[in-house]
Amino acid sequence: MEDEVMPKPSSNPFLFVGKTVSDEYGRQIGRIASFMVSPDGRINTVFVEHGDGEFLRYPNTQFRVNGSNIIILPSVKLKVKTLCDEIPLIWRKDQALKELSEKKRVSTEMFNDIHKSFEGALNQLKADAQATIDDIDQQMEKCAQQVNDLHSALVNLEIEREISRIDDESYQTAMGMIQQGLKHVNAEKTDLNAMRNKLSNIVLGDTSITSVEKETEKEAPAPQASTLPEPPVVVHVKPSS
Repeated sequence: MEDEVMPKPSSNPFLFVGKTVSDEYGRQIGRIASFMVSPDGRINTVFVEHGDGEFLRYPNTQFRVNGSNIIILPSVKLKVKTLCDEIPLIWRKDQALKELSEKKRVSTEMFNDIHKSFEGALNQLKADAQATIDDIDQQMEKCAQQVNDLHSALVNLEIEREISRIDDESYQTAMGMIQQGLKHVNAEKTDLNAMRNKLSNIVLGDTSITSVEKETEKEAPAPQASTLPEPPVVVHVKPSS
């Protein structure tokens, strides 16, 4: 089913307070507690109560709506998308500038000034990309540790069942929880690995910018869930006719 914008309930986002928020991998994060609304009606921030009772604030751009589900995207995914959009754009602009210079349509002085600014922007973006790769590596290590822990939990569960210290109902409940956990963490790890490869191709220059752009378009879901948006509101859905 295609992602859609949530219904527009009297243009009042606070009607969605208490709604469950999940991550892309199916894990429940918490519930919407409140919104920060600017004087012109734009929603800038969403406050989420996590399962442990902690309240955290997130930019509205980090949210998507898929049917009746409110999904919060990891901040690293938004960062990767921005870098994959901006690096090819600056690169194309620099190439266009060089072509204009070769055609004598730009003075040498002007070319040097603009080329220097493009080069500086690219270097900064590539530094940001490398920092993001490092962040992804840390998150992948965390996922790998979670997988190990879940496998350990599974083995210990089987041992307890083998010596009849756990009844069948409890065993099935625990088994379902562990298998679901493995499914979620493996999906996250796969997603992180794909993002890392994309950024590595740009930073290391293993793939042409054009190829990276095509790959990004190919892998992007169509259509992407709409953001918890601009006025009128983040979790708005157009009423069906």
